[in-house]
Amino acid sequence: MKEDLVRVLNVVPNMRAAGVETFIMNVYRNIDRTRVQFDFLVHSEKKEFYDDEIEKLGGKIYRLTYKDDKNFFKYIKDLNDFFSEHKEYEIVHGHMQSMMPIYLKIAKNHNVKIRIGHSHNNSYEKSMKGILLHILSRSAKKYANIKFACSVDSGKYLFGKKTKVEVINNGIEIDKFKFEESKRNKIREELKLKDDDILIGNIGRMEKQKNQMFLVEVFKKLHEENKKYKLIIIGEGRLENKIKKQISKYQLENVTYIKKRIKNVNEYMMAMDMFALPSLYEGLGIVLIEGQASGLKCFTTLNTVAEETNITSNIKYLKLNKNVWKNAILNTNARYDRTGNMEKECKEFDIKNVAKKLENLYLNY
Repeated sequence: MKEDLVRVLNVVPNMRAAGVETFIMNVYRNIDRTRVQFDFLVHSEKKEFYDDEIEKLGGKIYRLTYKDDKNFFKYIKDLNDFFSEHKEYEIVHGHMQSMMPIYLKIAKNHNVKIRIGHSHNNSYEKSMKGILLHILSRSAKKYANIKFACSVDSGKYLFGKKTKVEVINNGIEIDKFKFEESKRNKIREELKLKDDDILIGNIGRMEKQKNQMFLVEVFKKLHEENKKYKLIIIGEGRLENKIKKQISKYQLENVTYIKKRIKNVNEYMMAMDMFALPSLYEGLGIVLIEGQASGLKCFTTLNTVAEETNITSNIKYLKLNKNVWKNAILNTNARYDRTGNMEKECKEFDIKNVAKKLENLYLNY
């Protein structure tokens, strides 16, 4: 086991408030930072949600410009310059799947000893760009000499069925999500919700993958049947304006809340009555773990979201049909006990255990 401080270089698009980034930060807060320190190679000069916290925790952020300028040849040069200058990194942990073969190959050329490829998705966006990035990412296994995945399916997707993959659960701070009536009441009061209003929640980037347009269609049907239903979407992204226009078209602005860049997501989950994640694909779906830790009834996509999310009796997997989703929600009692022993049910996803596992792996490579 290594005695000196190990610095791990995490390669990410940026450190926005999203699922993968939240997982990395959960680990970072709970790992023994006297033994393992995280640094970050990001792909934009734009400051993001977690940047200040990273620096407070002792991490360094190195900025490339590929997401800003899309200059591939500059990107190759910048990566070579970076690894030429920073010989201190023996471990590179790659979370950015699309460019993984590029930066891991260059890291290998510069004699980086441990090159971790971490799969966080089990499919890809069905568009020309998505197909091209999918084809590119498939060669990641050539340059990653350690393979991680958030689920069995996500490991098979990126590295193939015969490759040895270490499944790393997307850990969460379970205590933080434990249901508290006072926090629920505080947020519902801020939202001006009545006691009998039924709040459907969704958390995720407003991108095609997360499928919030489908959820708006389902909500329209729900609200037509029962005016007590309300919807909250927490996130931001390229489809934000399109989603807002659809909400406006259906005249649902007064019963729909759009929130972004909030730090107390756990309290908003307590304010919800049900949680909906109709994703087109997911490596795991960390928000489903958080939702179940908060005692929420959760609905997600059948045969798309990883089976590993099934950790309580509070989750239902539904085919992507608007009436199926509408009826499943309508037939679910919105008032139920949320004070069960979630620490026990969710223990495999306890971030303290996940951080310790990663710490031991880093130190023993």
